[in-house]
Amino acid sequence: MKTRKQALAYGLSFPDTYQDAPFHDENWQLIRYKGNKKAFLWTYEKDGYINLNVKVDPEKAFFWRDIYPSVLPGYHQNKDHWNTIILDGSIPDKDVKLMIAESYDLISDSPSKRIYEAVKKIPYGHVATYAQVAEAAGDRKMARAVGNALHKNPDPEHIPCFRVVNAKGELAGAFAFGGPGIQAERLRVEGIEVVNDRVDLGKYQWQNAPQDLQKKHI
Repeated sequence: MKTRKQALAYGLSFPDTYQDAPFHDENWQLIRYKGNKKAFLWTYEKDGYINLNVKVDPEKAFFWRDIYPSVLPGYHQNKDHWNTIILDGSIPDKDVKLMIAESYDLISDSPSKRIYEAVKKIPYGHVATYAQVAEAAGDRKMARAVGNALHKNPDPEHIPCFRVVNAKGELAGAFAFGGPGIQAERLRVEGIEVVNDRVDLGKYQWQNAPQDLQKKHI
């Protein structure tokens, strides 16, 4: 990867991204994540080469700098959290793409996103509690946030929030998931018995949910 066009095209290949030029300077072209409008890829020409600024985990910043002389502390940005990649042909495409991908993951990460990814892993015919989903999403204390996120589910077809119940196995309120009885109906379709708006956790709970979800999330 040597050109701005290639870098921008790769940045735009990630979900929910868009290109921006906020500084009234065509030399600076950014790719942002729509969810929070934060930039994860900055492109600009400097000293005859296209440069990329990418966000980095501080623990990995020096890893990339030590491997490649053309990876430097972030130009005009926080040196602990950003790296500059000089596209001089010395860095394999796979590693340039990996650094861009890592930047996208860091910028686009949010509690809601982690919650949705956790819920997607609950198996057919099983349920998980709000606390389990919260733990799988990285913080068991945000069980309430799980409820809020699921009531705003942006993609019910692929995020099976109906498989989430409270600590007693009780279903959500009558107005959740599209109306009264909808959650119970969808659970029954998967072979889960619902009695008095309650599921037997001893029978249907995904006992290994936190550990398995975390492994897949990582």
